[in-house]
Amino acid sequence: MLVLLPPSETKREGGPEGTHLDLAALSFPELTSARRRAISATRRLASNLKAAAQVLKLGPKQSTEVLRNRQLSTSPVLPAIDRYTGVLYDALDAASLSAEARAFAYEQLAIGSALFGLLGALDPIPAYRLSHDSRLPGLRLKELWREPISRVLAKRPGLILDLRSEGYAALGPIPDRPDAVYLRVVSEGTDGRRQALNHFNKTGKGELARKLLTAGIDHPDVESLLAWAGREGIRLEPGERNELALVV
Repeated sequence: MLVLLPPSETKREGGPEGTHLDLAALSFPELTSARRRAISATRRLASNLKAAAQVLKLGPKQSTEVLRNRQLSTSPVLPAIDRYTGVLYDALDAASLSAEARAFAYEQLAIGSALFGLLGALDPIPAYRLSHDSRLPGLRLKELWREPISRVLAKRPGLILDLRSEGYAALGPIPDRPDAVYLRVVSEGTDGRRQALNHFNKTGKGELARKLLTAGIDHPDVESLLAWAGREGIRLEPGERNELALVV
């Protein structure tokens, strides 16, 4: 099983003194060449504070976000699952996971990234600012990542559960096969009608990811996942083709 999470715009500061980015320490080494190109273009953009702030959609008080991108190679690193913050990662609460759950995350959890393409949960990364729709000089992120990430995912056997947002899923679509599914979070009204959620969509995904990690079950297929969810009282149901619906 591989669970795919989106990243977050916000990142936790810091990391152990003396640490720095080492591309050889990241999962999915097939992406190293593309990572170098993304990092180089991001640093070039960061050389112009005003232009970078425009591209990254930052306000006057967020200049430190651009400075992070200038220091990608020298700033300290943290495991990706600890670096990202925000609604989804608050619900996941990685800091409180047991050693067993983190070890399971190492094997079964990956995070999409505009800068790194795809990360293992415990890959050591610096703080940075880049979104799936950011426009880098001379580089289109969708063109950079779509084929390499898709190839990595196509080679992954077994169940793939995609919790990424649509923007990040577009950077590297999951393979078209029965055991690769995209998750949608929906609410159900008293009349039985369902609607997609925005803010609470992230909470639902974070809570589901945490339950999957703490359960520590390597589900081989969708049927196994749905059976487990039923036992746990989680309303996870088949949706449209290659989709599952999480009803919250």
